[in-house]
Amino acid sequence: MGLSQRDFCGGIFLSQSFYGQIETGARAPNERLYELICRKYNVSKEWLVAGRGEMFNETPSDPELLELMEVIRELDPLFREYIVKQIRQLAALHRESRGAVEGEEA
Repeated sequence: MGLSQRDFCGGIFLSQSFYGQIETGARAPNERLYELICRKYNVSKEWLVAGRGEMFNETPSDPELLELMEVIRELDPLFREYIVKQIRQLAALHRESRGAVEGEEA
């Protein structure tokens, strides 16, 4: 990805010394670290943990969706959960309103 170790660690709020301990086998990454790496760098968890499959997850090509994903990734988990809930409610309202309009046209 062309990142320095410093930039990579900074992107997931990990100290370089802890990263070095993982590289040497002195420490093992935990589930939280795997999730941070996968979310921040769009890496496939299966590839990261087991070395199988594609390195990166597929991403939408729509620039607005990519921007939305990046903004949501930066949020604390509670805020992220709230935003996702609100988006789901908006989507449900949108589907209902579309259904009502389609019903009137019939």
